[in-house]
Amino acid sequence: MQQARPVTTNQNGPHEDTEAAVRRHLESEFLKPIQEHNQQAFDEINAQVENWGGPIILDSCCGVGESTAKLAEIHSDAMVIGVDKSAHRVDRHSHYQTSENGQRYWVVRADLNDFWRLANRAGWQPRQHCIFYPNPWPKSAHLARRWHGSPVWKDVVALSGELHMRSNWSLYLLEVAQALKVSGHYADISLLSDDAEPITPFERKYKNSGQALWQLHANLSKES
Repeated sequence: MQQARPVTTNQNGPHEDTEAAVRRHLESEFLKPIQEHNQQAFDEINAQVENWGGPIILDSCCGVGESTAKLAEIHSDAMVIGVDKSAHRVDRHSHYQTSENGQRYWVVRADLNDFWRLANRAGWQPRQHCIFYPNPWPKSAHLARRWHGSPVWKDVVALSGELHMRSNWSLYLLEVAQALKVSGHYADISLLSDDAEPITPFERKYKNSGQALWQLHANLSKES
């Protein structure tokens, strides 16, 4: 089995510009136009959300959707929505489907830079928002490509609910905790339990390679 390489970076700690970038984005408006295909994808799933009217769990960066199906098994009372921009990953979802037909979840192809803004405009308030193993963009010059360093961060916070993140790069989650503090929220970071069942293919690969896996939790429904 091929081993997963650990994250390598030219940073010695959390990026020194994290807090400044977060403040700048919190105080400005993200004006990038919404792409038509993202609007269409959102409108289709939003119709399901409006018809449902119950609790929602958002699984962002869901990849092949294995985590989406597993979250739906755990939270049978909720509608679980997985979102990923990769057609290649989303099209592979059926291979990772773990649930019987009729389960209340969907896997949607869309860019989260647009999807999160549209969800906010529509008044979504997910009970949980999961972001498992986002692309770390580990080079120091790539801070703006990390979710917490990008203009859409304000929308992540505004979606509220319980934020759950996982990463094999602890610096990423430390930066997220900084970004949350600037945004008025407290985050708890801990090691993922060794006996935790992998919820994504990446998590399984990292675990099999002996890497430390980290998790972050924050309740965005209340201010710290």
